[in-house]
Amino acid sequence: MEYTRPSCLKGSPSGFCPGCMHSLAAKIIAEAVDELGQKDNCVHVVPVGCSTLNLLYWDGDIVGAAHGRAPAVATGFKRTNPERLVFTYQGDGDLAAIGLAEIMGAANRGENFTVIFANNQTYGMTGGQMAPTTLIGQKTTTTRYGRDPKDTGYPMRMCELISTLKAPVFVARYALNSPKGINEARKGIKKAFELQLAGKGFTFIELLTNCPTNWGMTPLQTLDYMNTNTIPYFVPGVYKDKEAETK
Repeated sequence: MEYTRPSCLKGSPSGFCPGCMHSLAAKIIAEAVDELGQKDNCVHVVPVGCSTLNLLYWDGDIVGAAHGRAPAVATGFKRTNPERLVFTYQGDGDLAAIGLAEIMGAANRGENFTVIFANNQTYGMTGGQMAPTTLIGQKTTTTRYGRDPKDTGYPMRMCELISTLKAPVFVARYALNSPKGINEARKGIKKAFELQLAGKGFTFIELLTNCPTNWGMTPLQTLDYMNTNTIPYFVPGVYKDKEAETK
């Protein structure tokens, strides 16, 4: 079968850094939307950060939000347009730092939209500072000798946190550094969208991604780094699936 560009993406070249997985994440999200035939019904909510570049590439309805506030904006939009497929696409600095109250509040209320969380353990757009998910010992522009838990605490595991709440119906984490992980992530995103369209409630998809520029690595080196460092700490898997629990 001949591969074609997802209809949800424009034909313009990507402006993401070479080897960055944000463009890959955008592609598999668009593929899931296409498979469900939801292009004209879909609303993409973007906050501040590298995710904002999707304003240039997404061919469909987009709503901008202030830094960290995408879940609050998505809540308002979905409640007033319950028939629409609504999702946010957020980075770790946006979601787990300035937006922590918004994401936990929306998840705890069981808002019927989907959050897609790109976790690359750094503030990618603003200079590579330490994020809530930065690993112990990982060097950033604000942890020059590596993150020290005595000073800055431990990396936050958002899937584990959100899965402890009663309301969310599907919480899962996938790694995008292998074909197997990419295929599983696409299926997980599609399932989250299907649950939302069925009115089941809040769904959360975490995507383990990279940042060659701020990690100071080649794209190929980041794949090995993810296998050795990222994945052992942020273990991929389904953390909550209410439908499976009731069967």
